[in-house]
Amino acid sequence: MDSTETQQNILRGVMDRWKSAVDAHEPQQVASCFTEDAIFQGLHPYSVGRQGVAQYYDSQPLGLAADYEVLETRMLAEDVLLGYLSVHFSFTDRPSIRVSLSVVLRRIGGEWYIGHYQVSKLD
Repeated sequence: MDSTETQQNILRGVMDRWKSAVDAHEPQQVASCFTEDAIFQGLHPYSVGRQGVAQYYDSQPLGLAADYEVLETRMLAEDVLLGYLSVHFSFTDRPSIRVSLSVVLRRIGGEWYIGHYQVSKLD
């Protein structure tokens, strides 16, 4: 599991599910990509748990779309993976924004979930 390609494939698998749910405006599906106790920091005050994630994405406008690029990965432990990404959020009615995103993935019961999500807006 030390291969960078393997790490990127794991990260892309989770982030593709996240992106699909964000693009479809399905807040509960977005939340299902996260652990039950995930720490979530979007561009608003942070929350803990799937309910906060679902509320955050439910408040986002219809037509929000996310495109991402994996910049770095690091395997922190056998079941813990760090990902650093560039994300471009586009809207139908306002200028798009680009952010840096750090995620910590955890493997639980053979599946990977986001346990920590931290966005930094680039100016």
